[in-house]
Amino acid sequence: MNLVIVESPTKAKTINRYLGKDFKVLSSFGHIRDLPKGKIGVDVEKNYQPSYSISTKANKALKAIKDTIKKGKIKKVILATDEDREGEAIAYHLKWIIKRYAPKMKFERITFHEITKNAITEALKNPKEIDQNLFNAQQARRVLDRLVGYNLSPLLWKKIKYGLSAGRVQSVALRLIVEREREREKFKPREYWNIEAWLSKQEVKPGEVKDIKQDANLFKAVLSKIGSKKISKFFIKDKKQAESIKKDLLKEKYQIKDIEKKESRRNPAPPFRTSTLQREAANKLGFSAKQTMMVAQTLYEGVKLEKGNAGLITYMRTDSLNVSPKALEKAKKVIEKEYGKNYSLNTPRFFKKGAKGAQEAHEAIRPTYPEKSPESLKKYLNHNQYRLYKLIWTKFIQSQMQPAVFNKIKIKITAGSYELLASGSQIKFEGYLMAFGDKFQVEEVLLPENLAIREILNLHKVEGIQHFTQPPARFSDATLIKTLEDYGIGRPSTYAPTLSTIIDRGYVEKDEAKQFVPQEIGYLVNDLMVKNFSNIVDYDFTAKMESEFDEIAVGKNEWVKVIDDFYKPFAKELKEKSNSIKKYEKKIEKKCPECKKELVEKFGRFGKFFACSGYPECKYTEDPNKKEQEKLAKEIGEVICDKCGAKMEIKRGKWGSFLGCSNYPECKNIKKIENKSGVKCPVCKTGEIVEKKSRKGIFWACNNYPECKNAMNGKPTGKKCPKCGDLLIKDLRTGKTKCRNKECSQKKK
Repeated sequence: MNLVIVESPTKAKTINRYLGKDFKVLSSFGHIRDLPKGKIGVDVEKNYQPSYSISTKANKALKAIKDTIKKGKIKKVILATDEDREGEAIAYHLKWIIKRYAPKMKFERITFHEITKNAITEALKNPKEIDQNLFNAQQARRVLDRLVGYNLSPLLWKKIKYGLSAGRVQSVALRLIVEREREREKFKPREYWNIEAWLSKQEVKPGEVKDIKQDANLFKAVLSKIGSKKISKFFIKDKKQAESIKKDLLKEKYQIKDIEKKESRRNPAPPFRTSTLQREAANKLGFSAKQTMMVAQTLYEGVKLEKGNAGLITYMRTDSLNVSPKALEKAKKVIEKEYGKNYSLNTPRFFKKGAKGAQEAHEAIRPTYPEKSPESLKKYLNHNQYRLYKLIWTKFIQSQMQPAVFNKIKIKITAGSYELLASGSQIKFEGYLMAFGDKFQVEEVLLPENLAIREILNLHKVEGIQHFTQPPARFSDATLIKTLEDYGIGRPSTYAPTLSTIIDRGYVEKDEAKQFVPQEIGYLVNDLMVKNFSNIVDYDFTAKMESEFDEIAVGKNEWVKVIDDFYKPFAKELKEKSNSIKKYEKKIEKKCPECKKELVEKFGRFGKFFACSGYPECKYTEDPNKKEQEKLAKEIGEVICDKCGAKMEIKRGKWGSFLGCSNYPECKNIKKIENKSGVKCPVCKTGEIVEKKSRKGIFWACNNYPECKNAMNGKPTGKKCPKCGDLLIKDLRTGKTKCRNKECSQKKK
């Protein structure tokens, strides 16, 4: 019998379906051997030799593997972990451990892009050795990140607050967010105006027009030239100038000067790689990067279908855009069956190299069975699995469809010394857009037919539209991942954990639009890092380290040399800075009420507090939010503890203010302070919709949880949808009012 070992039990169950009686499939439940917790675990004096330890959670899995080898007459162990660096490391450590009690055991390493019968069978026919270079690349990253984190984090504990952390990629991500926020703070809006004229081919009486933008007889032309001078964005600076031009335009005769017609093509985007999947899932589904990867993992490892578990997508940690020839053939058949032969390509479409340093042996993220449409699998998938699978399936099928073709028209119109431009667009052939299905919506701008050069047009209205420049947008999961990738920082497996870490540490929070907002502690950590360890948070330096890891992976560099080149100057700098950096204490204009010495601002376990500068002789402390809490207490009024009858007091914790029993520690009853919407829950009819906060950001839900689990991604307006009668909510991401019912397409304009 042969023993096959994978990382997860779900993956094991799926693979077991394709193998016969000669195989036993077990799971390692992830990493089984890693650097120890609580100590650095790297000997810098002995070529950075890592000191690995077996994790406690791995003992059960290892016992099962050991017992199977002893009792099952195993001929060889087949290591079938993921095909990336992490998977190679798991395979390496599994072999190392098994060799201890089965030194004569034979080993094989197999990899595959998808969990299908053909892929597994082909992999078993072509076994290989563990890739030492790939393992060294993972080991180098792990060792370097441990040396950075375990040296810088204690420094942050001493100088700012216990429990903080610094990291090679997370600190760069934090820097991007902080610098963007400071750009926003410095931003000064600039006013500018556009002039629009609404025209028609035939005369339209003012009383006949109910909605100027919806009337089919009218079309818009935008002022583009004055004399021979093109209108730049800031040419019309204020209302006075706009009104002067508008006054002139109301007197002029409008005549068509030129008509330009052309056909344009729009090609589909490539299939997903990790970063683009995370970005599009954030934009279209509202998923965090971590949530996207968790759902994708379940689709990859296997979902229970009628005939057993099946992996529905290829490996989801990839930066390649390659697609196998068999998958391309299947895509062509699906397209011809679903949409017709005129929507498929004569020859497959190939895409250029994906991200910088992409491992081109991998594949893009695609469905393993393109013939299985999202609708055909809907009954087997949970809500999030279905939505993500549909996103992946649609993107892949579109990538092998014909381009969309548009008829575009530009009309130049003269009005005295002024020139205006009207643009129109109409779909000639849908192409890949057809794969959007019911959501196929492309805004067409239609202009009247049979317009001719020198034709006189009728003026209906001239408008001056005021605009102000907007500050740069805060980073979302999608835009931060894109920026990190553009800089060459991080790799597919690092984006999700990086974003989770900076939230977990309290460096950033997400606003109502799910965008990152740096917190005070985040500013302090970033400023300390930028001032004292600029190379660690330097964008080019961090990207250079990623390139060096890639070189190790292909055998072009030695991992010990890469670590040594980094660590020696880093250790020297760390020693110097440890002495020169002062502990964070900010003086405030307030005296200690007990000893009259100055109070200083510090950070503790639950955030900022004021303390006497005479500590430890004087141990006076004060909550800086005291006035806010007094105001909050007045708003809330007297609240009695429902457990012991004592008064509840406003207290502060890690997640902000809450109500705690004044009889603490005898009574440990606590209650949340709710930001109420004033709207009753439409599901249970007794609770109220209140604001809640999670790691993913702000949302609104019933305060009768867990009895009522009604939640929504928008603030209820108190008004009902005119179509279905459900609640209208204000979308937290877009600010638009829409129906809470996802099945209802009614939106309030």
